[in-house]
Amino acid sequence: MVDDTIPRHWPQSSYDPKYDPIIDAGPGHNRDYAPTYWIGTAGTPPEDDGPVSGDIDADVVVVGSGYTGLSTAIHLARDHGIQCVVLEANTSAWGCSTRNGGQAQISSGRLKRSQWIQRWGVDVAKAMHREVTEAFELFNDLIAQDDIDCDPQLGGHYYIAHRDKAMGSLRKESALLNDVFGYGSRIIERDELHKQHVRDMEGAGALWEPDGTCIHAAKLAFGYIRMARRLGVKIHSGSPVMGWETKNGVHHLRTPGGTVRAKSVALATAGYTPPGLNRRTRHRLMPILSNSMVTRPLTQSELDDCGIRTMSPLTDTRTLRHYYRLLPDNRMQIGSRSAVTGRDAENDRHLQLLRKGLARKFPALEDINLDYSWWGWVDVSHDMMPRIFQPNPDERIFYAMGYGGNGVMYSAQAGRRMAQLVAGDKSDEAFRLPIFTSPLPSHGLLTPFRRLGQRVAYVWYYLNDEVI
Repeated sequence: MVDDTIPRHWPQSSYDPKYDPIIDAGPGHNRDYAPTYWIGTAGTPPEDDGPVSGDIDADVVVVGSGYTGLSTAIHLARDHGIQCVVLEANTSAWGCSTRNGGQAQISSGRLKRSQWIQRWGVDVAKAMHREVTEAFELFNDLIAQDDIDCDPQLGGHYYIAHRDKAMGSLRKESALLNDVFGYGSRIIERDELHKQHVRDMEGAGALWEPDGTCIHAAKLAFGYIRMARRLGVKIHSGSPVMGWETKNGVHHLRTPGGTVRAKSVALATAGYTPPGLNRRTRHRLMPILSNSMVTRPLTQSELDDCGIRTMSPLTDTRTLRHYYRLLPDNRMQIGSRSAVTGRDAENDRHLQLLRKGLARKFPALEDINLDYSWWGWVDVSHDMMPRIFQPNPDERIFYAMGYGGNGVMYSAQAGRRMAQLVAGDKSDEAFRLPIFTSPLPSHGLLTPFRRLGQRVAYVWYYLNDEVI
């Protein structure tokens, strides 16, 4: 039984800026939110059900209260009549869901459509395209609900060539999107880009995709929380999983306040997945840090200098891409790569790299003051595509993760798909796709050592993007 006298969402311990999911045993216990623009401007977080304070029996336990976990809970309740308990180690929607760039694109991982064809062939690639198209429709339906007021800005997605040589690949990709997938993309030349859309001084042109929406990341998460609780979902913050045993087909998840027992467990912990949570997810992801910063509100003169006439998602063609946008309050937001380890995350040089990136695009903003700066872990899978999967048909354990920075939109569909798997409904033809039929690939014990290669890769990416 839950003690109603326990505070419902207020944190009990401070934010840890050096948290590292590869090194640390867990993300903490009831930690405060990262100091993001989203948390700073979303208002008071909605009430949750507080920490677990006694043993609980549930049909399903969802671990992780971000977009994916909340979508899973919503669809279990709404579509299948299955009630679940959501366990969150810290404050609700503490991880990726309140640290991302707030950009929804028609993608589910880091691979382009041409790479889908190379990996799986045209027929599977077309089926994947149908899946992400359906996912965007679901996302749009969700953010149109009364529970969710996340300041959506529609207008498509601009994939901006950061130098002339990138335009060739954008032209090929646009032709492929239109000719093979019947998708209405188009190429925007430099002159039109600068005069009518955004005066990104690096921008040599752009590929424009019709589907692209910017949202307020925390307002989206908080809306999901309200919707889930209205459907009867219990969301227990401050309840990290400290131990996990399975007895006679029943999973016993031990939290500081009590044990939650359920026959099914759905894992939605993404880039914050503790290495010891479960062997089915151990070393299945390579968490990558991303920095983000938000300026003070721009003056009219600065807005004119930047020539930005859209609030749609903007992404450049670097391997370690910059994602950026104009916010509704006329602040500029930009994000990109950060430190390799959590221990180095506070190093000012990473923020200075981001500042330089903003100044290359918009020289008028070179010395602009910042109102917010933060970083967060991105759940990059080893093959750059997500998985929504049941690793062992004899164990009722499921997971959905590995979006590689493209989870704002697709996490809604991933949660819906994971709810279908939990409910035993695999009637949709989409479940034949590789992201549903194979596990996240693993590098086993080599995963921590991949950071050595990551450092080398960052140097190569820089040379390839800026010099060669």
